[in-house]
Amino acid sequence: MKVNKTIWLVMIALVMVGISCTSVGYKKTKSGLEYKIFEGSSKGQALKPGDIVKFEYKITYKDSLLASSYGVVPGYDMVDSAGRPHEFSELLKELKVGDSLITFQIYDTMKSLNPMQAPSFMKKGEKIKTTLKVLGVFKSRDSVMVDYQNEVNKFKGRELAVLKKYLDGKGIKAELVNDVYVEVTDKGTGVPVIPGKEVSIKYTGYNMEGKFFDSNMDSTKQTMKHDLSPYPFIAGQTGAIQGILVGVLNFNKGGKGRLFIPSALAYGPAGSPPAIQPNENLIFDIEIVDVKDAQMPQQMPPMPGQQ
Repeated sequence: MKVNKTIWLVMIALVMVGISCTSVGYKKTKSGLEYKIFEGSSKGQALKPGDIVKFEYKITYKDSLLASSYGVVPGYDMVDSAGRPHEFSELLKELKVGDSLITFQIYDTMKSLNPMQAPSFMKKGEKIKTTLKVLGVFKSRDSVMVDYQNEVNKFKGRELAVLKKYLDGKGIKAELVNDVYVEVTDKGTGVPVIPGKEVSIKYTGYNMEGKFFDSNMDSTKQTMKHDLSPYPFIAGQTGAIQGILVGVLNFNKGGKGRLFIPSALAYGPAGSPPAIQPNENLIFDIEIVDVKDAQMPQQMPPMPGQQ
């Protein structure tokens, strides 16, 4: 089958027009950050250096979602006259409450500015897209902290409702303690776990769909291989995600059970890619192997999910 050469030229021209249209209306900052501002209400309060801005955001790479605040906890940032090079903060002073912003960070520029922080999964010429909408502005850190805590509490409440629905659907009897659902299958008869004690546990971690991300009980349930030694941390204080720190307080040495942890007490909006997604609720099967006075090593092993 022969195709008229003129038709081919027209088709190529249309494709090129379609490609070029993706950049129409976009500008560049001094650092080379590509951006476009979409104005909201003309009555929106203008942002000034020193203000603290509250915003929703979504960060994507190709078809992958890297981070998002939608349906979770909004972001907060200080408005600066210059901003951080090659980041959306360069443009905050140009926005008003209600405005939206799209930016494209270019890998080549990110690497030249800070080679250590350039994402290892990106290649030359690739971009990260950030979509942002300004929700509000604050003049003091105290008012920001009040608003932030309100948002965290609302989000945590939504997550706990999701976990409760999951538990009810599975017929699992778990008690809500310190914002963690705890299922005690064997409380244990040894030394009680109290804040400040060094605790060593065996664990297997997975999400609500049953996908495993780490274990020191079973090497086949690890996303990255490591030894099966018990994991040590200071109960109620440090060395593990918050949900585990408080969850183990319901057991004695020798105890066994499950912890159903909202993402707000796990890895939050950042997640722990690729094993744990942003804002992912987690489940841990645990066994309390040892409880003793704290004598922690200087070099802590990686936390569950962070090999």
